[in-house]
Amino acid sequence: MSDGTDDVNARIVAEALGWVGTPYRHQGARKGVGCDCLGLLIGVWRAVYGAVPEEPGPYSVDWAETGGCDRFLQAARRHCREKPLAEAIAGDLILFRWRAHLPAKHAAILVAPDRFVHAYEGSAVVVSALVPQWRKRIAAAFAFPEIG
Repeated sequence: MSDGTDDVNARIVAEALGWVGTPYRHQGARKGVGCDCLGLLIGVWRAVYGAVPEEPGPYSVDWAETGGCDRFLQAARRHCREKPLAEAIAGDLILFRWRAHLPAKHAAILVAPDRFVHAYEGSAVVVSALVPQWRKRIAAAFAFPEIG
């Protein structure tokens, strides 16, 4: 018997893939119009769950460096279940940090063990390979909550 995880993950993956090609727009969260990595998460969450658990409010391009805390990681921990990266599956959220001492600043959704969807700055929402250069920057992995 399924615990509902497979259905949630399948819906997350399908919705995330539906955003591919959406142009990159800082603070955007509209499929086909524009989004950044947080906007992609907000849009996918809204489509799957009906509403987002909290609004981020306005944020600057350097928001992660200016707050003195790991806001992205803290928000993910409030709303999702953290899990070991080795247990991450398609439909899970992954957060990236560019350097070990910096806060997490980028988010993506796994769509296969070695591929993820994310809003690529200066481009669009794309599917990228989880190559070693990306993998070494993963800060954490999370399961989205069950529906209902």
